[in-house]
Amino acid sequence: MRRSTIAAIVASTIALAGLVGTAPAQASSGGPFIDTNMGMHVPQISQGVTATVNYGSIRLWDSGVAWGQVQQTKSKYWWNGLDAAIANANGQGKQILYVLGSTPKWAASNTKQGTYPNKGAASNPANMKDWKNWVTAVVKRYGTSIESYQIWNEANLTTFWQGTPKQMAALTQAAYKIIKKYDPTGKVVAASSTVRLQSAYKKFFPAYLKELKKVGWPIDVVAVHLYPASTGTPADRVAYIQQVQADMKAGKVPASKLLWDTEINYGIAGPGSGNPDRDIEGPTAAAWVAETYLDDVLYGVDRAYWYYWFQSANLVGIQMFNGTVGAQGYQTVRNWLSGAFYSCNAATGTGVNTCQLGDNITPKVVAWLDKGSGTFTVPANATVTCDALNQCTPVTPGSQVTIGSMPQWFGTPAS
Repeated sequence: MRRSTIAAIVASTIALAGLVGTAPAQASSGGPFIDTNMGMHVPQISQGVTATVNYGSIRLWDSGVAWGQVQQTKSKYWWNGLDAAIANANGQGKQILYVLGSTPKWAASNTKQGTYPNKGAASNPANMKDWKNWVTAVVKRYGTSIESYQIWNEANLTTFWQGTPKQMAALTQAAYKIIKKYDPTGKVVAASSTVRLQSAYKKFFPAYLKELKKVGWPIDVVAVHLYPASTGTPADRVAYIQQVQADMKAGKVPASKLLWDTEINYGIAGPGSGNPDRDIEGPTAAAWVAETYLDDVLYGVDRAYWYYWFQSANLVGIQMFNGTVGAQGYQTVRNWLSGAFYSCNAATGTGVNTCQLGDNITPKVVAWLDKGSGTFTVPANATVTCDALNQCTPVTPGSQVTIGSMPQWFGTPAS
């Protein structure tokens, strides 16, 4: 499956109706928005499972196909699971992000470092040659069937990595050279860092960027995980986005490098005992899923992978599988954004976040806030508003409405 290409960024910003306040502090414009920007985890992809929402990209993690699960000994590969996962994802038209780590026990410099998905998984490989051979084997086997390669999962957490930022940068550089040799169009995605564990994030992420700079930025994408604390909201995620972007600026990350959130959900237990797991249900679940992808467009996160399409009793706060409100919110925001050119502005004064979709003649506008409420003027040509559950009601152009955390679409129904 060959890759889609993202259209050039729109140079001019379309004027938005209904904003209240002074000039916005945050604005973005671009498009068309492509489904690849909406990613998903599907743990059972190797069994042919697919999500029934429209998503464009899939991250292969927690799918039984990590390095230590595929290359079970130095000379023995178990390709069956990875073959099936890639064939099924390609057959469903999904772009694949494959996570190259974690270390097999046989290749680990310290088998006591990490247990997931195998002993020694958090260890730096004892021999760089083993890592190079592994990356070469994967890229040569699958070629352009894989769109992008992530070096490691959550490398700032000792659960997944106990080496140094310098060692991770060395693995990144080695993989980059191999991937670009055999698949020049393949994207190299940096090892991800989880932001909500602030001490671990601050210790690893800036140092990793510093080491990547030293070796010439051998990445196409910077990756983070923007889960808030279990008691957090999309507003806390926005604060993390801004923190990451400030750190990227301080680290002199080239403007050409994309920013991806390679895992996102809400309500997951932690950090610490004061943040127990929390269930986010009903309209709030749909609203927060929609807000996540709208915030990405507004704040410049180029892709986010929802974690995950699977019925889980306690791990995640927003469930997403057939018939859930989370899935409804995902599908609704995808329908709003897919194929659209957009011009977005952040809330100022008593206004709201807004994204105009389409053109000046028949614009469609989405309005939302991650916290609190604000006022919005219904656009002149809008006759209906629909929320993230796709529940629609008539509106009067020019009237004032109150917007909260439930995103609202304003426009004219398709004939």
